[in-house]
Amino acid sequence: MKNDTILVTGATGVLGREVLERARRTGRPLRATTRRAARPDDAQVAWYTADLTTGAGLDEALAGVGTVIHCASDTRHPKNDVPGLEHLLAAAGRAGVGHLVNISIVGVDRLPVGYYRIKLEGERLLATSGIGWTTLRATQFPELLDRAFGLLSRLPVVPVPAGALCQPVDQGEVADRLVELALGGPAGRVPDLAGPAVHPLDALARDWLRAAGKRRPVLALPLPGRIGAGLRAGALTAPGRAVGRRTWEDYLAGKASP
Repeated sequence: MKNDTILVTGATGVLGREVLERARRTGRPLRATTRRAARPDDAQVAWYTADLTTGAGLDEALAGVGTVIHCASDTRHPKNDVPGLEHLLAAAGRAGVGHLVNISIVGVDRLPVGYYRIKLEGERLLATSGIGWTTLRATQFPELLDRAFGLLSRLPVVPVPAGALCQPVDQGEVADRLVELALGGPAGRVPDLAGPAVHPLDALARDWLRAAGKRRPVLALPLPGRIGAGLRAGALTAPGRAVGRRTWEDYLAGKASP
């Protein structure tokens, strides 16, 4: 009999919480992992405390699971992501998990950035793991851009790479797609998911400052080398996959609403 239980890793993160909310609507048995204490008061979700960096708690969390949606990423210590995925894959193999759905980033194979190299290595590990897999690459989440501009706006000027292009996609729409993929069979690397429009990064920063009511000049700084060239060439974008519906302007308007 098919095992319908879905487990979401990183279920308290920016994307993970959106995935978990949508997974609730499927009616499938649902589990979630967190590095902090489990949440026994959640009637719809069985919460497990599990640490990807050490593997502790993973065997218990994965026992009887059919599908994993992997959203966990340690952005403060990204070097932990590859060993964390290795622990997850090993435990998933022991548990007989049939399908692991993975989120990655548009441009991981086009920009020589440390975190992107880590995400690309994660894609490779999954593809060679022997476990059924699906990887979706998405463009940037508005909430993460919001956080970045919030930090930069503490400075007298807001610095951004000159000519950099960006294509924000709503994390809720990415979550919808991940859950849809989880309900199907392993599909390998599926088409990218990008937001409805490509924007210069400096224009996004100015939009954010206006919406936040902050008066700061935006300073577009030339970024040399392959990273700068890639950003200017649109390495973070996928214009041919502009299937997202919620715009950056929609996101800012939603933040400004009471």
